[in-house]
Amino acid sequence: MNFHIVTIFPEMFSSYLNESILARAIKEKKIKIDFYNPLVFCPPKKRIDDRPYGGGPGMVLRPEPMIKAIEQAIKKIAKKKNTKVKVINFAPVGNKFTTSYAKNLVTKKYTDIVLISGRYEGIDARVKKIFKAEDISIGDYVLTGGELPAMILVDCISRQVKGVLGKYESLEEERVSSGEIYTRPEVLEYPFGGKNIQNKKIKKYKVPKVLLSGNHKDIDEWKNSHR
Repeated sequence: MNFHIVTIFPEMFSSYLNESILARAIKEKKIKIDFYNPLVFCPPKKRIDDRPYGGGPGMVLRPEPMIKAIEQAIKKIAKKKNTKVKVINFAPVGNKFTTSYAKNLVTKKYTDIVLISGRYEGIDARVKKIFKAEDISIGDYVLTGGELPAMILVDCISRQVKGVLGKYESLEEERVSSGEIYTRPEVLEYPFGGKNIQNKKIKKYKVPKVLLSGNHKDIDEWKNSHR
């Protein structure tokens, strides 16, 4: 899976992509991520944004630099064979992103996903029309830019790519999970090492017996009841 991220702040992604599962997936070439900065295509001494027609608060990213950055991504994709491209723009009014949506992108065998990370009040609507971009929202709230949503999509979609998690069974959505999970020790005593400064007595917190039973049917029923 190849991700093409259009953003004026590509450096924001460094720490997230250079750690843990995504870093390993990039190293093993399970996924690939390229960045395209519209600022590169912005003429000297000219702003990347401008006031919206019709009035209103905030500023809008100008179409020309955005178009040229997206074109750069599309041209790079066009050099490869057998590609299937999806262009996504992030907007609070967009369709809600879900794990099912992420799975669908992989199932439909999209090879390249272009993620447009807008800023301020967003991008000029003509950019979306030119590239037939789908508006996607990650929740019922407003963020300062599309970089965080882009990270979320890369993370969630990458998890659906075979081999990224190491074992397919590691996909939480493929197994019975609950709102309560436990690990060792079997009995946790707190406060540690005796009474704390508030003179609270030690209390023992135990793992539910059913999880220690080895009875998978009972365990699944317990997990379903604690979702």
